[in-house]
Parts: sequence; structure tokens; C-alpha cells
Amino acid sequence: MINSNLAAEAGAIVLNSSARAPETARKWLADVFRQRALGDDYIARTVVTELVTNVHRHTDTEAIPVRLLLVDGHPVVEVEDRSDELPVVHAEDDTAESGRGLLMLSLLVQEWGVRALDEGGKVTWARLCV
Repeated sequence: MINSNLAAEAGAIVLNSSARAPETARKWLADVFRQRALGDDYIARTVVTELVTNVHRHTDTEAIPVRLLLVDGHPVVEVEDRSDELPVVHAEDDTAESGRGLLMLSLLVQEWGVRALDEGGKVTWARLCV
């Protein structure tokens, strides 16, 4: 689990929940990576796309806070939503047309998890490998 108190915030944005939110998140994250000279941003862009898409599609959250933290030199992507429902990693199913995102994410990152918020909702986070 990531201790946000020990993290340095590299950037933050609040997105309106829409079909365009994942694209906006990708572009924002790429800019932060470039400005902070954090290296290759491909996996980070993939991760933020999945997490923001899940909030847009599976919750009634209107504003989606997204943060990039630096924890012990590792970028950590955090995406907040107002739902208390936990994300579910689905079993592999070659016939399914969706449901692979969190499984894919788990293969791309060092670790990921969910942190409940005192005021309700949660933060889904992913620590990237560097």
C-alpha cells in the first residue's frame, strides 16, 4: 500500500467524467512526465487510461481527480471516484469483449491497490516500474 504522506505530488488534474476524459488524462500525464523528465510514459499513459475509463464507465462520479505522485523515485498514478464499490479483476475469458483492463494493469505495474476515502469513495492507485 502506498503511503500518500510520504509522497511528493508531481501533478494533479480534475477531469469531467466523459468519453474524452481518458484522452485528456493521457495528454496531461505525458506533459507531466516530459516536464519532470520522468522518462518513458507509455505504461503510465496506459494505466491512467484504464483507471479513468473505469471511473467514467462504472461509477456516477462527475469530477475525476487524477494525481501523479513520486514515492521513493517511483511514479504512482492515483485516480479518485465517489463509488465505494471495489474494482474487480476478472478471470481470463477469451470470449469476453471487455473486462481485461485490470488484469492487464496488474501485469504492467509493480503493484496496485485501492484506498478508501473517509468521506466516501476511493482512490485506485498504481505504482509504476522504473
